[in-house]
Amino acid sequence: MLELRPDCERCGRDLPPESPDARICTFECTFCAECVDGPLAGTCPNCGGTFERRPIRPADKLARFPASTERKGP
Repeated sequence: MLELRPDCERCGRDLPPESPDARICTFECTFCAECVDGPLAGTCPNCGGTFERRPIRPADKLARFPASTERKGP
Protein backbone atom coordinates (compact mmCIF):
# COMPACT_ATOMS: atom_id res chain seq x y z
CA MET A 1 0.00 0.00 0.00
CA LEU A 2 1.29 3.46 -0.86
CA GLU A 3 2.45 5.64 2.03
CA LEU A 4 1.02 8.82 0.46
CA ARG A 5 3.89 10.94 1.75
CA PRO A 6 2.83 14.45 2.78
CA ASP A 7 5.38 16.66 1.02
CA CYS A 8 7.69 17.24 -1.92
CA GLU A 9 11.18 15.92 -1.15
CA ARG A 10 12.76 18.82 -3.05
CA CYS A 11 10.85 21.97 -2.07
CA GLY A 12 8.79 20.82 0.93
CA ARG A 13 5.44 21.76 -0.65
CA ASP A 14 2.48 20.15 1.10
CA LEU A 15 1.00 17.25 -0.90
CA PRO A 16 -2.12 16.06 0.94
CA PRO A 17 -3.58 12.67 -0.01
CA GLU A 18 -6.09 14.26 -2.40
CA SER A 19 -3.49 16.38 -4.24
CA PRO A 20 -3.50 15.99 -8.03
CA ASP A 21 0.00 17.55 -8.07
CA ALA A 22 1.84 14.68 -6.34
CA ARG A 23 4.23 12.60 -8.45
CA ILE A 24 5.95 9.35 -7.41
CA CYS A 25 8.62 7.03 -8.81
CA THR A 26 8.63 3.24 -8.39
CA PHE A 27 10.27 3.63 -4.96
CA GLU A 28 7.58 6.15 -3.96
CA CYS A 29 9.97 9.07 -3.84
CA THR A 30 7.48 11.94 -3.77
CA PHE A 31 7.76 15.29 -5.51
CA CYS A 32 5.37 18.01 -6.65
CA ALA A 33 4.51 18.39 -10.33
CA GLU A 34 6.30 21.76 -10.46
CA CYS A 35 9.63 20.23 -9.36
CA VAL A 36 9.21 17.15 -11.58
CA ASP A 37 8.38 19.18 -14.69
CA GLY A 38 10.98 21.86 -13.94
CA PRO A 39 14.32 21.29 -12.20
CA LEU A 40 14.08 17.49 -12.08
CA ALA A 41 13.20 17.22 -15.79
CA GLY A 42 11.10 14.09 -15.17
CA THR A 43 13.89 12.04 -13.59
CA CYS A 44 14.00 10.99 -9.94
CA PRO A 45 17.21 12.31 -8.33
CA ASN A 46 17.25 9.39 -5.90
CA CYS A 47 16.90 6.40 -8.23
CA GLY A 48 17.04 7.75 -11.79
CA GLY A 49 13.53 6.49 -12.55
CA THR A 50 10.58 8.29 -14.08
CA PHE A 51 7.49 9.68 -12.39
CA GLU A 52 3.77 9.01 -12.51
CA ARG A 53 0.85 10.90 -11.00
CA ARG A 54 0.19 9.56 -7.51
CA PRO A 55 -3.25 7.94 -7.28
CA ILE A 56 -5.78 9.52 -4.94
CA ARG A 57 -7.01 7.27 -2.16
CA PRO A 58 -10.79 7.53 -1.73
CA ALA A 59 -11.76 9.58 1.34
CA ASP A 60 -13.67 6.68 2.91
CA LYS A 61 -10.48 4.56 2.81
CA LEU A 62 -8.26 7.24 4.37
CA ALA A 63 -9.91 6.78 7.76
CA ARG A 64 -8.93 3.11 7.81
CA PHE A 65 -5.68 3.46 5.86
CA PRO A 66 -4.31 6.95 6.68
CA ALA A 67 -1.60 8.74 4.76
CA SER A 68 1.90 9.08 6.17
CA THR A 69 2.72 12.15 8.26
CA GLU A 70 6.51 11.72 8.02
CA ARG A 71 7.95 14.62 6.03
CA LYS A 72 10.98 14.05 3.78
CA GLY A 73 11.45 17.53 2.30
CA PRO A 74 13.64 20.40 3.46
